[in-house]
Amino acid sequence: MSTAVHWTAWSVFAFFFALVTVLGFVAARWKKADLNHLHEWGLGGRRFGTGITWFLLGGDLYTAYTVIAVPALVYATGAYGFFALPYTIVAFPVFYVFAPRLWNVCHRHSYVTLADFAQGRYDNRRLALAVALTGVLATLPYIALQLVGMQVVFEAMGFGGVRGGAEIALIVAFVVLAVYTYTSGLRAPAMIAFVKDTMIYIFVIAAVIVIPAKLGGYGAIFAAADHAFAARGSGGILLHAGQAMPYATLAFGSALALFLYPHAATGMLAASNGGTLRRNAMLLPIYSVLLGLIALMGYMAIAAQVDAKGTAIVPALILQSLPEWFAGFCCAAIALGALVPAAIMSIGAANLVTRNIWRPYINANMTPAQEAHVAKVTSLVVKFGALAFVVFLPLHFAIDLQLLGGIWILQVFPAIACGLFTRWFRGNALLAGWAAGMALGTALSASVGMKPVFALPGIGGVYIGLIALAANFTVAALITAIANARGKLHRTDATAAIDYEDAVAVRS
Repeated sequence: MSTAVHWTAWSVFAFFFALVTVLGFVAARWKKADLNHLHEWGLGGRRFGTGITWFLLGGDLYTAYTVIAVPALVYATGAYGFFALPYTIVAFPVFYVFAPRLWNVCHRHSYVTLADFAQGRYDNRRLALAVALTGVLATLPYIALQLVGMQVVFEAMGFGGVRGGAEIALIVAFVVLAVYTYTSGLRAPAMIAFVKDTMIYIFVIAAVIVIPAKLGGYGAIFAAADHAFAARGSGGILLHAGQAMPYATLAFGSALALFLYPHAATGMLAASNGGTLRRNAMLLPIYSVLLGLIALMGYMAIAAQVDAKGTAIVPALILQSLPEWFAGFCCAAIALGALVPAAIMSIGAANLVTRNIWRPYINANMTPAQEAHVAKVTSLVVKFGALAFVVFLPLHFAIDLQLLGGIWILQVFPAIACGLFTRWFRGNALLAGWAAGMALGTALSASVGMKPVFALPGIGGVYIGLIALAANFTVAALITAIANARGKLHRTDATAAIDYEDAVAVRS
């Protein structure tokens, strides 16, 4: 891949980056409120309607790393890389079932995080701490991978050939992000998401029309990809024998985990009501169509014979196939696809640290202003920790930890998802199940070289997160059943059945 600096692309990129920087600072005055309160800084005052929430969740869940990693996986493996499509299709019905109930109970009790809900539901500080720590651990490598997405873009535009150029550009971009997130909180990525998602749609629609036209159409693209996989002796445009079970379980397990991530929970709890989330569950699959088009770029890169590998193939394809000014626009869209989710992820992690680690274990008597200050400082620490991770450590560490993060975050499913419908499980039992799932999931992943799939005898490859979740449920159910048989009393539940119904039903 050429190392020449693409100055035209950089000029267009710089214009849009400056635009969103201004928007990031202006956002502090949008839906103006006292940002020295955590629910205002970290949840936007819970006032985002259907449109804002759609852009926010879309910008939150469809990240820069998605835009470059999904096509890269398709480029490397073929049809197997399309698991992201059924994953998102399954995720939104799950979202429809759980998200409105979560919003209702959290709104009624002023919960800011999933760990707040676990504490209130089960009256168990250790379980709440486990949920909080899992969320933070799963989020940090996710933020790091957003930085990787930006770094790949900078390198593709030529700064990889300048000594330290890509790293310097990355540091500047993230310093700016850190400042306006500190100032504006969740309002900044919510406002920027409008611009980012619009740019992504323009980029993808143009790419899937212009690039195939240059390559002879989709028939030629699929033929070239099929020939390339046959020559490699691996992968293919159709799933091979033995891939169906890993494909299905990876998609299903990822769908269950998606809305347990702190950034997803932050986006959900920022909505104005449960109805907003139901409407978004019906509208968000539009992004799945976009994701399918993005995935096809992996095959386009094969047909175009791009001079790049791995995560660099999409920027290389763009710069090779599109006018340079428009390539700058597309690269800016990908970079903004990193800034928006990275901001939300850092806010989600900061909310957890503040409400579920700092307040209960360090300063239980914080004022609202102190609470907001701790969250703001924590968001800075999280961002720059992720930045240091990318700059100083090999990429595979971030990828390995992000894969582990998906396995880990799934282990809070029994406490959160089941807790929204039943109080049968006991807090200590859920904590023991969580520990068992975390230990088994980590051990199985390590045993197969940090891969997400483990071969079970007689079944084949299964997503490790689901194997660990099965152990998690088994342990939690057994301990709960034993405690019930012994007649032990349940701890206090701060919530009531009416709290989970739509908010209009509980307002006085």
